Amino acid sequence: MENFLTCLNAILPIFCIMALGYAARCTHVIRREDVPAINRVAFRYFMPLMLFYDIYTSDLSTSVRPALIGYAVAGVLCAYGLSLGYTLLTQKECDRKGPMIQGIYRSNFVIIGLPIAKSLMGGSQMGTVAVLIAVVVPVFNMLAVITLEVFNCSKIRLGRLVLDILKNPLILASAAGILALLVKLKLPPFAESVLADMAAATSPLLLFLLGAFFQFGGIKKYFRDLMTVCVGRLVVVPAIFLSLAAVLGFRGVDFVALIGVFASATAIASFTMTQQMGGDAEFAGDIVVMTSALCSFTLFGWSYLFKSLGMF
Repeated sequence: MENFLTCLNAILPIFCIMALGYAARCTHVIRREDVPAINRVAFRYFMPLMLFYDIYTSDLSTSVRPALIGYAVAGVLCAYGLSLGYTLLTQKECDRKGPMIQGIYRSNFVIIGLPIAKSLMGGSQMGTVAVLIAVVVPVFNMLAVITLEVFNCSKIRLGRLVLDILKNPLILASAAGILALLVKLKLPPFAESVLADMAAATSPLLLFLLGAFFQFGGIKKYFRDLMTVCVGRLVVVPAIFLSLAAVLGFRGVDFVALIGVFASATAIASFTMTQQMGGDAEFAGDIVVMTSALCSFTLFGWSYLFKSLGMF
């Protein structure tokens, strides 16, 4: 019962905030068309400041864990290989291949993974999670850009790919946070207070916007492909890589961070990238919506299972 309540208390706030965003959209307090613009603000300001603050306030000597980083990167690459192989064998529609591959391998680590880690660990040792984000997010982005370029039948521009990764606000913020730790930078109290307030507001804002973006359209049109992606993203990938992590001995905040990497919904950025780079954007958007809705239940299941097994 204690394990059940711990996981329930971690998942329910996330689900409730998303439901509040959905209710706001349904009552016309916010329009679905407004969400991308607000998301851009969150992506450029709130999320980078949150990541910087989480790293800035962490102990670098305990936050950088080579074994955890190595396993997470290797797992993401393996998940990508599995999603690529499965999609090439089963998906006949060319413009759905990119979104489908992204939907299976690319998780919403920052928006959903970070809040669940904070809930399950009580806000402790988030520097470990933030450093892992700094490594995993560029891997996600690099693979996504390559995938969409390839399945858009256009030539891969390596220079642009590298530049896009280096210009990513999350990468820049994480690098700045690590640099601040290395030089032992001490910000004035008022600046730390501003960062703390912005960091505290970020996760609720992102979850609210995700709920406001949710809609049921397109489910019938893409039903079979959507179910395939949901099972792959929320069941198969976490079953393989979380089970292996447990066998390899990852515990505590390390294991909770891996739950965020491998068990959370498809990244909302995958919809924006598909829309900009080519592919079936409606399908990509429905993948984000469906996995985001269902992950409230699957995340609870995985968290409860591994909490009961003493993984954290």
